[in-house]
Amino acid sequence: MSETRIHVQLKQKQNYQFEIDFGAGIPALMGDEPAPLGAGQGPSPVQLLAAAVGNCLSDSLLFALRKFKQAPEPIQCDVQAEVGRNAEGRLRVLQIKALLTLGVPAAALAQLDRVLSQFEAFCTVTQSVGQGIPVQIEVVDALGVRLK
Repeated sequence: MSETRIHVQLKQKQNYQFEIDFGAGIPALMGDEPAPLGAGQGPSPVQLLAAAVGNCLSDSLLFALRKFKQAPEPIQCDVQAEVGRNAEGRLRVLQIKALLTLGVPAAALAQLDRVLSQFEAFCTVTQSVGQGIPVQIEVVDALGVRLK
């Protein structure tokens, strides 16, 4: 069963623009579909999905490194969601690729191999999304060295 329930409310403002209310004093966000369907006045649902995956991965990596009292800041994450047609001709997110970049060289971080081998398993959003959409994750350090 659920440990926590997340509640988000959406209210249509016009056409495909929806105000997204997260509650608890968090500023509302305007979502919108890109043209020609919408006006592109806010992030699309696919962009919000990509942001959720990238944010969760970044949080998980930071948390895992901080458990070992490491300072990898500033972490950056670049996420690409590939949208295309499925066998029935319907638009779907076909895959997501995330590139996480540490803010320091790998040599400055202890326990990095251990962290890299397990941080993804603790990412709630990515592990959930990954059950239906392939998610590829790459990690590089501040020098551009591929670590994962």
